[in-house]
Formats: sequence, structure tokens, C-alpha cells
Amino acid sequence: MSIHDILRQYWGYNEFRPLQEDIIRSVVSGNDTLALLPTGGGKSLCFQVPGMYLSGICVVVSPLIALMKDQVENLKRRGIPATAIFSGMTYSAMDAALDNCIYGKTKFLYVSPERLKAPMFIERLKKMSVNLLAIDESHCISQWGYDFRPPYLAIAEIRQYLREAPVLALTATATPEVVADIQEKLGFQAQNVFRKSFSRPNLVYAVLEEEDKLRKLSDLLRASQGSAVVYVRNRKRTRLIAEYLEQQGFSARYYHAGLDMDTRNGQQEDWIRNGYRVIVATNAFGMGIDKPDVRLVVHMDLPDTLEAYFQEAGRAGRDEKKAYAMMLYSKSDLLELEKNFEDSYPPLEVIKRCYEAIGNYLELAEGSGEHQTFSLELGPLFHKFQLSAPVFFQSIRFLERSGYMSFSETDAAFAKVFFHNDDIDERSLNETEAMLIRTILRSYEGVFDQFTRIDEKQLSAKLGIPPEDVLKMLAKLHRMDVLAFSPQKTGFTVTYLQPRTPVRLLNIPKEAYRIRRKVAAEKLHSVIRYVSRTDKCRSRLLLEYFDEKETAACGQCDVCRNNLGNQEADLEFDRLISVLRQLGSVSLPLKELEERLPAISKHSHALLRWAVENDLLMISPDKTVTVNKAKLQSF
Repeated sequence: MSIHDILRQYWGYNEFRPLQEDIIRSVVSGNDTLALLPTGGGKSLCFQVPGMYLSGICVVVSPLIALMKDQVENLKRRGIPATAIFSGMTYSAMDAALDNCIYGKTKFLYVSPERLKAPMFIERLKKMSVNLLAIDESHCISQWGYDFRPPYLAIAEIRQYLREAPVLALTATATPEVVADIQEKLGFQAQNVFRKSFSRPNLVYAVLEEEDKLRKLSDLLRASQGSAVVYVRNRKRTRLIAEYLEQQGFSARYYHAGLDMDTRNGQQEDWIRNGYRVIVATNAFGMGIDKPDVRLVVHMDLPDTLEAYFQEAGRAGRDEKKAYAMMLYSKSDLLELEKNFEDSYPPLEVIKRCYEAIGNYLELAEGSGEHQTFSLELGPLFHKFQLSAPVFFQSIRFLERSGYMSFSETDAAFAKVFFHNDDIDERSLNETEAMLIRTILRSYEGVFDQFTRIDEKQLSAKLGIPPEDVLKMLAKLHRMDVLAFSPQKTGFTVTYLQPRTPVRLLNIPKEAYRIRRKVAAEKLHSVIRYVSRTDKCRSRLLLEYFDEKETAACGQCDVCRNNLGNQEADLEFDRLISVLRQLGSVSLPLKELEERLPAISKHSHALLRWAVENDLLMISPDKTVTVNKAKLQSF
């Protein structure tokens, strides 16, 4: 079966998107490959098609548990066996999943980066027939990236167990330094980069200085059609702005990581299906979302990096029709951005104190706790150890990136069960326990494949016993190894990725801290330059940041429009585009073109000069003008 046959059979497409086929052919030829594809460029197919084409199993490293689960479910719906391993799973669940990768028919194994060093995982990996190692969000491996994560460094170490399997590294955003660093860190045999231009000619960028952002947001929504995403930093503001938009007559909902999983999934799915128009969200929203008809993305707060901004803005216009990416800011926002940066880098001693406070609060002995998940009540924790919320959350971020622990609000919010053996011997069970097992098996699908959420109150009603008795029986069955049971945990949870370390041995290197702060400061200043400059096309600024130097002005961002003049010039610009569309591919003398533009007077020379400089018009030595139809389609 060819790669095109696989594409048609499992995904229903007749042809690949630009660059996808080149990347896939490089991978199936056994070459280490780095693919840079903008958001919405179809990165997942670049490893899923070769994973199906080659014999063996494809191992996919991904930092986002929610995205891993989503891709596993999507593959299963296509009839492709896939599974995932991530922090918070029980030993027995991981054991069963890894066995299926060795002895079963599993084609894709998704794994979080912190799992890569686990002895259990390495021993099983050695026995797998791996055909490809795919690394999603590969910029996380580079200290020059905007989202460096030390667990990614373990990827290079596991290559020694993969025989001849090539590596495919994927990312949507990477500067030249990051591109070079990714290939070095992953031990590429030779440099091999496939890069799709980050140019989005259908996307109109604008930065607007506004004091009344809510009023401007309403104006933008009224002036546009179709779905919209509004990004804000603060969780509380997602709700407040969504409620404000509802009062203004727009259908809107809000989304952030603090919502329970059912609510988040529901809000997301309703928006994708056009159940409502506007979703107001923190940056927790959007990863892995493929909604083609988003016409407007608005940032109400300044992003920390241009990489993050490009990804979020890029969720508009994936259908390649005209869309808008608007950033609203005030002078005070620039000061707040600087303050947020300073708050994001608490002193190393403060980070260590937060780590020690968590361990002491949990009464966890040093040397224990590895791969265990614990509930945290933040109020009592903050009060007992005199911690402030901002300092705590920033310290946790460093501890996560240093590979000591992961922090979550939703992963363990519900009770879950997993049956790692379908041959259940009921002789060791009493009648009620046997009935409980039968009720679970009748009520829930997939309990033999992965952890599945259960409703203990519903089970209680069906069995006619108190909910606390159901929980006690589940805990007993867990101890008997009949099933794996993860009880409901409310609030926040922390998972130790390593045994609790004595604080004196906690290793957050000062030099690494200094470098990360320096890199973050440079990225912050790039955002400030992007916002502040009014003399250079927004699209060119973004493209040059990603090392695309030879680019033309877009002609449609706020800077390009302002440089052509006032509102009168805007109208004349639209008139020029309209006339050029009417001309199509006809060539005509320059003088005749000028005669066809009676509305253009004051700005005619500036407009025509701009059109020539940006390849919209081509003028031959004999003053014959030809329209560039391909370029014209962008307007």
C-alpha cells in the first residue's frame, strides 16, 4: 500500500498539503527530519502516514496529555490501534499498555517526555519494533526556544535503543537558533530541514492602541462575520468578558484550564460545531484544534512571545479565506508585561522553598513519591507556609521544567478505573463485589483499554448501596489487583516525576536559570518592538523574526494601510484592488491603467509605487503593466 493509498483509506484525502509529501518521503527513506509547519499545516499526518506505511510501531513524544488523548481517540476512530503513556497512570495501566505495544497490534504509542527515563519504559522500549520516533512541539528541546522543557533532553538518550529508526521533529515556530539546536540535541546524522513559509497572505494583522478595549472588541465582532477567539491572560476575565459579550448580543462562552474536563470539552465541541460564535479563553485553548472557518482572533492582552502569538493568531483563516488577527493594547499593558516578566523569575531560593513546602504539606518522606499523584488544597498550603499564589505558580513552572514534578487541575478530577486483565476470577470476590464489577463492565466502554471515568453515585444507585461503600470496594479491588482504581481528587494535584529530593540537593542550575531569563527577556522585547513599531509591515516583522528576510509588505495590515495615508487612501486602495481584479491577466499601458482609476488622485503615485514594490504589478521597460494574479488573490 502506497502513502497515497494510506491517506485515502484512513483519512479520506486524495492528496497531501504542500510540503507534507516531501516530509513523509524523507522519513520513509530513513532520514532524520525537522519539519517546520505553521499552525494548521497538518503536522500530525507527517508522522501518522509513515507510521502506518512502515512495519512496526511509531513512538510519539508529546508534552500535552489532553492532545495525546485526543489524537489516540481520533486514530482509534479511524480503525488504527493507538495508546498513550503519561504521568499519573498507575503502574498496572502502563504495564498493560506497553505489553500491547510489544506483543499486540498497536501502531502508535504516545508518551509524555518525563516517561522517557523511567526504567520500566526503557526496558519495554528495547523490545519494541520502532519504525519512527516523532517529537511534537520539538522546540521544547532547545534552551533558545520559548518553552524549554528539560525532560525533552532524554529523547536523545533513548535513540540508542531504536536501532535504525529515524527521528521526525515537528514544530510550528522556531527561530534559526532553535532550528540548529533541535538537530544538534536530537543527534541528527545530517542537517535536514523542511520549512514551509510562515507567510499567511490571507491573514490581516493589526495592533490597535485602545483604552476602552471592550467597546473596541464589540466593534470588531460587529464588523466581522464567522467564529472568533478572544485571548486573555486572566481566568476570571474569560468569564467576565464572555458575560459582557452576551449582554452585547453575541453568543459567547469562556474556557480556561481551571474548568473541569467535561465543561472544557463541552465548550470546545459546541464552539467547533458553531453552537456559539465567540470563545473567550486563556492560552490553554487552541492546541490541536482544527477549525478552518475562524474569521477573527483578538488578543486583549499582550503575549509573552511572538512564537506564542503567531500560533494563537494563526488559528484564524485556516480555510485560506480572509481573516483578521487583532491585538488591543494600552500603554499600561507594556508596563504590565515588564512586571509579569519580573514576577515570572522568582529567586532560586524561593523556588526551592515552594518545593520543600509541598513535600512538607503532604508529609512525604524524602526519597519517596516517584510517579505518585497527590491532592493539594492551596489555601491551607499558602497559609501554613506563607506563600503567595503568583510566586507559587511561577515556582511550580520551574520545578516542572526541571523535571521534578507536574501540576494539574483536571487530570485527576474524576474517579477512574482500568481493568488490566480481562480474565477476572470472581471466586475470590463476595457477591456485592462481583456485582459491582459486572455493573461497571455493562455501564462503561473501554475499561480494558485505558483509564475510564466512572460515576460512583450512579453505581451506588444501581447497586442500592451507599456511595462510600462503592469507593471502599473499589479500593479493596485495587489492592487485590483485580482492577486499577484512581479515586476522585478535588482541586489541584501534583505528580512527583522523581522521588522527593532533599532541598539541599535540588538542582536548578544558576547558569541555566540565567540563560532562560536572558532568552525570555529577548523574546519579551521582540513583542514590545512588534507592538510599538509603526513603520514596518506587521507580516514582515513576524516573518523576519522567523528568519524569512526577503519578504514584501502585505499591503493590508494597520501599518501598510496607515503608510498609504488616511481613510481616503484606504478607499482608494480598495478601488485599486477592485480595478486590478477586473483586469485579470490583461496587459495594458501604464497610462491606460491610470485613466481607469479616476477615484485615485492624491495618493495615486504612492499606491502604484507600492503595488509595484510588492509584486502586485509588473511594469516592463516599454511601460506595459501586467497584474500578478497569484498575488492579487491575497487581497
